[in-house]
Amino acid sequence: MIMTAIYPGTFDPITNGHVDLVTRAARIFDRVVVAVAENKNKTPLFNLDERVQLARSSLRELGNVEVLGFDTLLVNCAKKCGATVILRGLRAVSDFEFEFQLAGMNRHLCAELETMFLTPSEKYAFISSSVIREIAKLGGDVSSFVPELVREALVTKYASIR
Repeated sequence: MIMTAIYPGTFDPITNGHVDLVTRAARIFDRVVVAVAENKNKTPLFNLDERVQLARSSLRELGNVEVLGFDTLLVNCAKKCGATVILRGLRAVSDFEFEFQLAGMNRHLCAELETMFLTPSEKYAFISSSVIREIAKLGGDVSSFVPELVREALVTKYASIR
């Protein structure tokens, strides 16, 4: 039986922390689907197609990883992908309560789906996409926090906004 995990998020943008988590998950699961959420409740810097492309490019060397965009309930996307595990990252204790509630709701919506939490490598524990966007917006160097192509995309995006 092929074990498939789905790793959902807005990935606005994908960071080295995300890449690290996916790389580690790819060693555990036969297949990892990185599911980039449309999330109409947020106003992302990058549109869905851009975020999907940045994630695909950042993860292209991982042969058992796929990237797709979605705008449905996560459990429906997971079923469509054949995932049996929802993968979530926990950076800090403060993430746990929200993630615990999501895991319970997802289990209620689809009892066949389990949620697995992975913690980031210590060097990535403080990285978040929102902090990366703020640094880049103010002209700071984010090269140690994101893949090079993401850094370039941030520079270009903020230059076009100015």
